Amino acid sequence: MVGTSTAPLSLDALREQVAAGSVDTVLVCMVDMQGRLMGKRFHAGHFVNGGWEETHCCNYLLATDLEMATPDGYASTSWQAGYGDYIMKPDLSTMRPLPWLEGTALVLCDVLDHHTHAEVPHSPRAVLKRQVKALEAMGYDAKMATELEFFIFEKSFEEIRKEKWRDLEPISGYNQDYHILQTTKEEPLMRPLRNHLWNAGIPVENSKGEAETGQEELNIKYASALLTADYHTIAKQATKEIAWQQGRAVTFLPKWHHDKVGSSSHVHQSLWRDGQNAFFDPSDSLGMSGLMKSYTAGLLKYAADYTYFMAPYINSYKRFVKGSFAPTRIIWSIDNRTAGFRLCGEGTKGVRMECRVPGSDINPYLTMAAMLAAGIAGIREGLNLEPAASGDMYEGNSGFLPSNLREARAALAGSTMLRQAMGDDVVDHYSRAAEVEIEEFDRIVTDWEVARGFERA
Repeated sequence: MVGTSTAPLSLDALREQVAAGSVDTVLVCMVDMQGRLMGKRFHAGHFVNGGWEETHCCNYLLATDLEMATPDGYASTSWQAGYGDYIMKPDLSTMRPLPWLEGTALVLCDVLDHHTHAEVPHSPRAVLKRQVKALEAMGYDAKMATELEFFIFEKSFEEIRKEKWRDLEPISGYNQDYHILQTTKEEPLMRPLRNHLWNAGIPVENSKGEAETGQEELNIKYASALLTADYHTIAKQATKEIAWQQGRAVTFLPKWHHDKVGSSSHVHQSLWRDGQNAFFDPSDSLGMSGLMKSYTAGLLKYAADYTYFMAPYINSYKRFVKGSFAPTRIIWSIDNRTAGFRLCGEGTKGVRMECRVPGSDINPYLTMAAMLAAGIAGIREGLNLEPAASGDMYEGNSGFLPSNLREARAALAGSTMLRQAMGDDVVDHYSRAAEVEIEEFDRIVTDWEVARGFERA
């Protein structure tokens, strides 16, 4: 499908499509803690006749893990409290067609308390909206973009699951970074992905081969912070669904094999005022305004505090390997891909800061909210930015990122900045989520342990 990127659907336009019979299903979705879409499939007739007002869901959806288990220790919900309801309130500005699913549209929801009708503070969209409002009070809005990296495999999700995730074979046999021949072989998946997203109103720029076998990257045009998170979430869902339709599997696991390069989700960011990039100062040698320098200094000062939101699982930390283009240190440099923070577009109106720490497993709402909170803190504290580093950032011996989830969880729980910016309840909620992941991993005997010690121990 070729054409102009469409705007999201209005309710009136949806009513017309439902009456014409071209839409019969509306996905009414919230975003969970892991950044996944959860919700219901509405008959479109019911949706346009009143279902668009609200629906309900179990409040465990914001207190679960990747396996949809119900771990204890959350203040917001529990077996003792009976697992009641949340309200899912459709944000009609997010409504759009999903061209890869026949007769289907999608709307994202805000999550409200069933009794007070206030937004649930630890819901991912609410966490990001809080930081956006803080910026607006300062007179700024954030422009951000995320890069989605993932691997494509020869077999389907079902085949791989039945084979216990063993002997995984990527769709291609060698490094395909910018490689047109290799990515041509992946066009049965990537072409419909680009086109369907475009026709869903998501401004895809391009896809490209990444620096490993079967690895792709999808790039979407920058937008406001909340819109970028919405784009990212829908694009990730589309990637999985279209791969499934093609009989392929994809993974956003940051490190699916120890001998393979990991997958990231770099985040580009700048602050704007009155339609102009407030990070740009033409009188500065790098084009960096004082605002940008303080914001970046905040990103650096508090990077350990918010690392959990950039690397939320045990596997996330396997990606931080020397010489892999994934950073290991909290440091900034100029157009240097070995640094955790890379200045892009120096000296131009497009100047921005790229954070290269986040992996492909992020919840984009939480990741961007945490970065904005750190940047805001840097501005409010009037922080000075240290000079840019140069050379190979892997060679340094200071300023390392947390090396595992335990360290990141401790930094999150102890972060005064994030508690002030997000609220104690939010920090405690996601600190518990990190604990759940650690506890579950600690009780599992891995294949590595068995193979290493079965005979020789």
